[in-house]
Amino acid sequence: KKVCVVRCEQLEVSGRFIRNKMKFLRFLNKKHMTNPKRGHFHYRSPHKIFWRVVRGMLPYKTNRGAKALQRLRCVDGIPPPFDRKKRFCNPSSLRNLRLAPGRRYTVLGELSNEMGWKHFELVKELEAKRKEKSALWWQKKQQLKKLQVAATAIVDQIIPKINLGDSNTRLGSLADIKA
Repeated sequence: KKVCVVRCEQLEVSGRFIRNKMKFLRFLNKKHMTNPKRGHFHYRSPHKIFWRVVRGMLPYKTNRGAKALQRLRCVDGIPPPFDRKKRFCNPSSLRNLRLAPGRRYTVLGELSNEMGWKHFELVKELEAKRKEKSALWWQKKQQLKKLQVAATAIVDQIIPKINLGDSNTRLGSLADIKA
């Protein structure tokens, strides 16, 4: 199965902000001494940071690990192909279940913004627009649901129910409605 992680900018890392910032700054100092183009690529965007963390947990140099990593997709915000799909949350990774109360945490988007990611405000703006659109859709869905319930009640009054074995089914011919 393919897995897509959305809203990577809202991922939460344990530890206070300044500690995680110092860890990231130490990571930025790592480089390939003879040819820096060859290694230690320091990704600033949250989805790439998360992708690299997951890559560290996989045997990505083997065929199986490489295929597993190809099935993972990470994005900032919820872009159009994914905003219409059902989303799932892994309950075992929620902050209030993993961290003790009162422990500090860092939001990955804020850390990335501090480290040079330039799209923090843009993603925030696009997410606000998406949430407005989603709220309108939800209201429309609720109205349609109320109308459907009302229509079902009217149909139940007009069309008599007949008992055929175990289930209740309606008699649906026009002759029965007129009679």
